[in-house]
Amino acid sequence: MRRPPLRRTVALLTAALASLALAAGTAAADTPVPAEFGTDYHDPVTAAPPISTPHTRACEVTVAEAQFKDFTPYTGTYTPPTGCGRPGRWSKVVLRMDGTVKGRQFDRLGYLDIGGVQVFRTSTPEPSQDGIGWSVEKDVTEYERTLSSAQSVDMLIGNVVDGTYTGVLNVKVTLTFYAPGPDRTTDAPDQVIPLSAGDSVTTGASLTVPRNSERVLAEVYATGSGGGCEEFWYSATTPKASYSCQGGEDGPYREVQVSVDGRVAGIASPYPNVWTGGWSPYLWSVIPSPTAFDVRPLTFDLTPFAGLLDDGRAHTVDVKVVGVPAGQTGWSAPTNVLVWQDAHRSALKGAVTSYERTEPAVSNDFTDGSLRHLVTAGKDRLKVTGYLDTSHGRVTTTVERTLSTAIDHQWTPDENTDDMSGTWSDHQVVTRNGHVARTDRDYALDGRATIDAANRLRVVMSVADRARLGATRVDDSYHGDATFTLGVAREDRHAVATTSERYRLSGPGVHYDHTLATEQGVLTRDVLR
Repeated sequence: MRRPPLRRTVALLTAALASLALAAGTAAADTPVPAEFGTDYHDPVTAAPPISTPHTRACEVTVAEAQFKDFTPYTGTYTPPTGCGRPGRWSKVVLRMDGTVKGRQFDRLGYLDIGGVQVFRTSTPEPSQDGIGWSVEKDVTEYERTLSSAQSVDMLIGNVVDGTYTGVLNVKVTLTFYAPGPDRTTDAPDQVIPLSAGDSVTTGASLTVPRNSERVLAEVYATGSGGGCEEFWYSATTPKASYSCQGGEDGPYREVQVSVDGRVAGIASPYPNVWTGGWSPYLWSVIPSPTAFDVRPLTFDLTPFAGLLDDGRAHTVDVKVVGVPAGQTGWSAPTNVLVWQDAHRSALKGAVTSYERTEPAVSNDFTDGSLRHLVTAGKDRLKVTGYLDTSHGRVTTTVERTLSTAIDHQWTPDENTDDMSGTWSDHQVVTRNGHVARTDRDYALDGRATIDAANRLRVVMSVADRARLGATRVDDSYHGDATFTLGVAREDRHAVATTSERYRLSGPGVHYDHTLATEQGVLTRDVLR
């Protein structure tokens, strides 16, 4: 157990899937609930919708099959299928990872790179003594150009197996390709350019894009991890606040920036990931925190800079996590650049015409006493406009992004009481020749931890991942309450926990509402509306 300092594409569901989920809910309600956790509990599940797939021919390719016992990566070769249409013209490509583990093991972070492109980033569940199995699916159609030819495969879920930590991670990753149908509508990029892979942070990377690039996005798989303070970055304090996890002068404020040739070209708020060993492992025994198994990359629209990037020269790209103290490690930020090209011109010209940028405004108000209190507020804004002369006329793109952070952290000097709540907003408006696309993401985390006189740790936690993507709205909310005894053997912890997740998705032609609930590792509710 790792304790902090007291710490898929919109999918339409078929009627058959709904019936299966409702049937599972009925069965779950009849399962006896033990008084405390035993040696076995339900396999991990999430309330997120399954990935919708077309009714066309499907071909499955095994990408990796490995046992992870240490930090030796799996390496292999991927070859695209031949029976599901012309490579690179599939209707959809779905990645699936299946895993098993038993015994005792921490949560572990992992990645999968194909042709140097990071296509998947994940974390693992902590197992029961008797063992668990889990699976993750991800729509990876955006990488179809990379997948259209033979590529190298690199995968790693770094692990430690010894006399204490016995859990070996057995995983298999497959890709399922769906042949094109009459209604193929994918908008996959023409190229995916990896700037860094594995667990690296992009620093001083050289980027050369095709001279006819008319849309450019960067995606960064940014995660604070490694078991140190940056895994719980949202609870770091300023240097003058006496606390076991201290940060820099910005305290817990974090912001991910992408720079092109030394100028900030994109900003984003990182998602407050909680891995399955965070705060209390019993919170996540069955239902993981949102995005824990499928880490969503941060996306930066660099299209206003396309006129600069299309000059045929190499440009320097850096990724920076604002707020991390100088010299401190703990973040991974592998980066891909996605490029859409003008099919009717070999070279485009353009320029950045407007650039509005201020430094992040961060305040930290600390009050000392029998209950220490740190209140953090931060905000940032970036607005850039650029144009390109394309085969279909001049296209002017404006990207405006605004970020805000609000964190309230209270703790006693012995940290036996440790409460924090945080909210983050990341709102973006992209305007192309008068057409407006809005993406609003809002995150929330509320954790309250106490250790009583009997050395029982209780954690009550809520996590929310909400988004408005045009006319579509997503609300993925988790709540848990877990208690166990610290400093004793696993069988003497007398652990109890109730957890729940509700995932709601609504938009034109789609309504999805799925609720899960557990008690002592037993799935007690599974209702799909």
